[in-house]
Amino acid sequence: MRQRPQGQALRVGVVGAGRVGAVLAAKLAAAGHEIVAAAGESDASHSRIAALLPGVANEKPTVVARTADVLLLTVPDDMLANVAAMLAASGALHEGQYVVHTSGRHGLAVLDPAAEAGVRPVAMHPAMTFTGTALDLDRLDGCVFGLTAGAAERPLVESLVADLGGRPTWVPEAMRTLYHAGLAHGANHLVTLVSEAMELLAAAGVDEPADTLRPLLRAALDNALDQGDAALTGPIVRGDVNTVRAHLEDIASNAPHTLASYVALARATLARAVTDGRLLPIRALKINQLLDEALADAPASRVWTREPR
Repeated sequence: MRQRPQGQALRVGVVGAGRVGAVLAAKLAAAGHEIVAAAGESDASHSRIAALLPGVANEKPTVVARTADVLLLTVPDDMLANVAAMLAASGALHEGQYVVHTSGRHGLAVLDPAAEAGVRPVAMHPAMTFTGTALDLDRLDGCVFGLTAGAAERPLVESLVADLGGRPTWVPEAMRTLYHAGLAHGANHLVTLVSEAMELLAAAGVDEPADTLRPLLRAALDNALDQGDAALTGPIVRGDVNTVRAHLEDIASNAPHTLASYVALARATLARAVTDGRLLPIRALKINQLLDEALADAPASRVWTREPR
């Protein structure tokens, strides 16, 4: 396939009309590209195609692949290798076609079977969480895409990212998993942390835990992104041993399923506060001893098991 001149529409197909695939396709359609077909098996996928890609046919993956200049493989990570191999073995891929997956973890190697069929492999991961609805379309504006591609494929993939409203960052093949771990640790674990914080506030009798946390967490997140460790505040950094002791006792009594994460994050915060000199090692040692004792005293079944709602 010839390299796309600036502004020329591409024929784009989507295999995996999940939350990511349907949204990316809708954004590319809005930029003037032709979405030739989409493949989705679940009822939710059918609904997303109807809502976000009206008039686009829901076809088998092989049919989608045969008609596309750019094929988006937006399937779960663990399915990606099998889908690429199946499409290559079926003869549905063609020379010069761009095959673009959106996995954060994988680079180009997962597309080796497709590359052997003559396609041009690309990894293009949006660093964003998706609802699979039209709400996501504006969220893509300014979104960073983690890209891995050969030199010959870079102009096309940068053009696609621009059409999606995003910004490119290039990730070496060998660093894809670490890149994805950083995103998952920051975003996925943040959801767990915030959910547990809301549960603690609810157990304390706060009527609107989310509204109580929202301004504090927004300020903390902005400070952390701007200042890193310098944004750390609170009893751990101050070395308030008795406050930490009281936290541990009340958590163990009222929300024991949050104790393990509190202890783990308190240890990580201790290490950072000692390293940058804000907390004396003797204070950190006392707090660390409290953390050891808290987990030792709590029944494992209560620490690790969340009570059903």
